[in-house]
Amino acid sequence: MSFRLAAYGVCIEDGRVLLACHTARKGEINWTLPGGRVEQAEDPFDTVIREVAEETGLDAVVERILGVDSRIIPAAERTVPGGSDHQNVGIFYQIRITGGRLRPEPNGEVTESVWTPLPDVPGLRRSSLVDIGLALARTLPAPGRVAPVPVGGLIQH
Repeated sequence: MSFRLAAYGVCIEDGRVLLACHTARKGEINWTLPGGRVEQAEDPFDTVIREVAEETGLDAVVERILGVDSRIIPAAERTVPGGSDHQNVGIFYQIRITGGRLRPEPNGEVTESVWTPLPDVPGLRRSSLVDIGLALARTLPAPGRVAPVPVGGLIQH
């Protein structure tokens, strides 16, 4: 089983959430939260700030930790052919943008980042990370965890 520790930024301002668009090799788009893998010896707090800057061009500060999500993605549901089951542990932070300018990720997977009105999110093909991050921001659960988000339809792993 493969494993990934990642940190994600949830930024909601004026009824909009900051989302990043990943475009797959097949041309399929999938919206997600800015964020990514925690590098070796890197603090996840620093990861989210670095990833937001790399993927969106924006400078951010962390306001609070929202929670942690751990999920197993079965090999059959992964996009990696011949891959194994995968565990993703995501740390979600509430962030605030302090500067910068939106742009695509240079030489990266994010083709654009946009401020998306919250009512438009359910109609997007998106990562389950978006729903988890928004649920954490909306409910601020004391244990820092929300109920599992079902995957299917427009919600992808």
